Amino acid sequence: MSAKREGPRRKLPTGIQNFREIREDDCYYVDKTAFIRRLVDEGKHYFLSRPRRFGKSLFLDTVKELFEGSEALFEGLNVHDGWDWSVRHPVLRLDFSSGHFTEPDGLRYEVVAQLQALGERAGIHSDLTSGPARFRDLITALHERTGQRVVVLVDEYDKPILDALENPEVARANRDYLRGLYSTTKSADAHIKFTLLTGVSKFSKVSLFSGLNNLVDITLEPEYSTICGYTDADLDEVFAPELPGLDRDRIRDWYNGYGWLGEERVYNPFDVLLLFRRRRFGAWWFETGTPTFLVNTLLARGVGSMELDGMRAGDDLLGAFDVDDIAPEALLFQTGYLTILDAEDTGGELLYRLGYPNREVRQSLNRSLLNALAPPASRRLAQGDRLRRLLLANDFAGLEELLRAFFASIPYEWHTNNDIARYEGYYASVFYSHFAAAGLDVTVEDSDSRGRVDMTVRLDDVVYLFEFKVVEQAAGGAAMAQLKSKGYADKHRGRGLPVHLVAVEFSRETRNLASFEVERV
Repeated sequence: MSAKREGPRRKLPTGIQNFREIREDDCYYVDKTAFIRRLVDEGKHYFLSRPRRFGKSLFLDTVKELFEGSEALFEGLNVHDGWDWSVRHPVLRLDFSSGHFTEPDGLRYEVVAQLQALGERAGIHSDLTSGPARFRDLITALHERTGQRVVVLVDEYDKPILDALENPEVARANRDYLRGLYSTTKSADAHIKFTLLTGVSKFSKVSLFSGLNNLVDITLEPEYSTICGYTDADLDEVFAPELPGLDRDRIRDWYNGYGWLGEERVYNPFDVLLLFRRRRFGAWWFETGTPTFLVNTLLARGVGSMELDGMRAGDDLLGAFDVDDIAPEALLFQTGYLTILDAEDTGGELLYRLGYPNREVRQSLNRSLLNALAPPASRRLAQGDRLRRLLLANDFAGLEELLRAFFASIPYEWHTNNDIARYEGYYASVFYSHFAAAGLDVTVEDSDSRGRVDMTVRLDDVVYLFEFKVVEQAAGGAAMAQLKSKGYADKHRGRGLPVHLVAVEFSRETRNLASFEVERV
């Protein structure tokens, strides 16, 4: 259902990260200023990690305008009343969102250039060639000149490392340089009013942040879970004029679902704004980045697609990200391809259950994985459409034919040249990604009191339960026997849903289906 249109339509701030422009051009704006007030009241030095295109740069720019005293921009916003507009603080903002950092010394030149430009705008000259020394000198001089302590903001603090991950030597050099640069905020603490570093990744404390124990990490603090992104209430209230003509439940299914331990789930702002502009559903956020490094890492670690939805991790794993030690759980979570579904206290330590945030990510990431697991991809979209149509018609003979042709199309050389093909879950992962990439409602290892079925697919109130086995030669019917003996269908039949048992056995020898059995129960 779509919401009733309320109020005039405004300009959509698609791609605009400048707070002044959004306010002066009367764009839609979701008020995040209450979070700034809380941060200032509660502490001083902060770190925030969020995936790309989640509004981090806009939030930093809002902080900048607030401390610089741009009162007119904040009329009507939460922070306006009670803020001391008579005090203005100098702001130093380092921005690594642009630039390329894959060459040795590229980062050092960029840092010195940014600090020189900041100094020139403030009328402060420095002959220091060391980035950290120049940074500390600039902070001290600004405090002494203005009489007010300095606000330090760093946008995309980790991009110089992430850009160079495929060249570990440069990545390590960039990490070590940034450690010294950011440590300046600790040594210059007496001259600083407020610090906020934002980025995509949370590097481990023993690497980049070893000298920054003064930073408070608010990434997983529930009260800051909606500091970036849009909530359901934001869509219904702020963007009400844009909702007519769009299915509200479908918007939620496609784009909502990101969680950082707060009660509310959030939408990626980029997705929402592109949806309202183009008036159709698409993988807008996913298409702005190519997850090549992520896919290659998963394949190299033998992490199959069926393991992703429901993956479990503790605090140590979610923060275990460094140049030489990239935990797949941390990589998937920090980049936004998985989110926290729920958390369980296991005796003083939280255990997180991760999963896809929404349809966009589940469908799109599995297409990327499928392209890597089973090239070529030239007719993948048509295959996905046919797969859905065959299931709708319960044409299982056609489905078997389609899947046999699909597995037969995988080049023999690809099997022999890629380690992932030797893992037990390879065939099931290809199968799962094929269904998920087609946009089907897929659940892996759907559990009940009797055990776990490998894969559950729901389509138009019909349930399909899949069990996978890999056999050496001839099919033995073990997959169907397990489906029946475990009674996996009982809970669905109890809800009055038609259920089909689908037993799939793969042959190691032929690298294709050994048997494909279907029974309705």
